[in-house]
Amino acid sequence: MADLGGKRLFLLDMDGTIYLDEDLFPGTLPFLRAVEERGGRYLFLTNNSSKSVDAYIAKLARMGIDAGRRDFLTSVDALVAHLQNRPPYRLCYVFGTESFRRQLAGAGIPVTDRRSDEVDCLLIGFDTELTFQKLEDACILLNRGVDFIATNPDWVCPTWYGSVPDCGSVCEMLYRATGRRPVVIGKPQPAMALLALARTGFAPEQALMVGDRLYTDIASGVNAGIDTAFVLSGEGTMADLAASEVKPTWVFDDISALHRAWAEGEPSFK
Repeated sequence: MADLGGKRLFLLDMDGTIYLDEDLFPGTLPFLRAVEERGGRYLFLTNNSSKSVDAYIAKLARMGIDAGRRDFLTSVDALVAHLQNRPPYRLCYVFGTESFRRQLAGAGIPVTDRRSDEVDCLLIGFDTELTFQKLEDACILLNRGVDFIATNPDWVCPTWYGSVPDCGSVCEMLYRATGRRPVVIGKPQPAMALLALARTGFAPEQALMVGDRLYTDIASGVNAGIDTAFVLSGEGTMADLAASEVKPTWVFDDISALHRAWAEGEPSFK
């Protein structure tokens, strides 16, 4: 039986889990303080490749959270690790934001935002700077047979007014146009969770993946062999849970409910 009270490493999704757009959920700060007071550790994990870690640090600072680079793992981190552990590409076309391209270039990945005969890989992330030119370039490159790698499969990104298409939706458009699907690196793959365990030194049984999406956050934890907490404060609903083959260890209304249960040491499925 899973032991919620024994968790010390919390892998926290951000949008829909600790905040929504620019609004921090009321229970977030008390939970983070409690983790620190009990000698635990939290890491912020995000599939969102559109912003750099520095941008996330600034965003959390505006909300009253004092975070540093060591507190984050992103799908870009996982993508860089993947690219560095395989034979190098000649040139990667970056379908994403300028921030995404700079992060990859800073890690030594050969990147461009121009289509050319040298390109042998298309890297796609959540693109808040989307243009039709990028869609056209991607179709040409995919029809030519270049490798296709995506940071994440999320259909939407939550905002204060609803949702906007995320990387998964754009990849679906490209699939409909070209018949090509990408290799996905971020959640639901286990890479980010496994990187978190390696960086912090915690054992898998001490870790908990917390998120609002079954098909990315919770699936990533399951694939990494760690317990999971599904929160209903973002995209996911109980109807999604009933229809999904992916099942979390626990279900909570929000991070406040998770905090209360953890403090009480609840050991069983909720």
